[in-house]
Amino acid sequence: MLSVMTTEAVPVDRRQRRRLETIEEVLDHAAEIMAEEGVAGLSLGEIARRMGIRTPSLYVYFPSKNALYDALFARGWRELLATVTAHDDAHPQDDDFAAAILAYGREFVRWSVEHPAYAQLLFWRPVPGFRPSAEAYAAAVELYQRGLDRLTAMQRAGLLRRDVDVDDVQRDWTVLIAGVVSQQLANAPDQTFDDGRFTTALPDLVSMFAAHYENSPRARAAKQPAPSRRGHASKR
Repeated sequence: MLSVMTTEAVPVDRRQRRRLETIEEVLDHAAEIMAEEGVAGLSLGEIARRMGIRTPSLYVYFPSKNALYDALFARGWRELLATVTAHDDAHPQDDDFAAAILAYGREFVRWSVEHPAYAQLLFWRPVPGFRPSAEAYAAAVELYQRGLDRLTAMQRAGLLRRDVDVDDVQRDWTVLIAGVVSQQLANAPDQTFDDGRFTTALPDLVSMFAAHYENSPRARAAKQPAPSRRGHASKR
């Protein structure tokens, strides 16, 4: 009996693994087509042609075109989250507010410019009628929360002004980096991150942002406790 149960369990695992592999293959082809034709140019028929299958076969994996967009939306945010998380893990917070947020902003903007189709789907609304599900949006929410946590830690460390609301700072930061991405993709899509008309403005923009929100070194020094004079009293 044990032998029969073990034998029957293997095909189930293989079928599930094959299904997941096929889903990833569909997403790979979909991402390629979006990169070539634009997000709205995604075609189920073209995916099927590239995979060598009939179009109705795709509905076994995605019940609708919007379901496919939803999976691509989730995948894009997961990849961006992984990129930013890897950067955060490799670069512990230092005492330079401007340098820290610039390094983070560069990672975010570079990924977005190098993945323009995903960026359009994540940051714009290029598909009429498509609304991402809460599940697909989960990685975006996590990334946003990581940003809030980062700014909160900076405020506690005295790098960020204490009279500002961290939610407002995060909002303005999001507008800044998303604006750079949007301008670059809309007006200079053939340029790279390193030589882009708008991406190369990022350091100056971040410098202005930091000048407005960072706690100045003089203000940080004023909040430091005065050094103890114990043991240094003059002898009489």
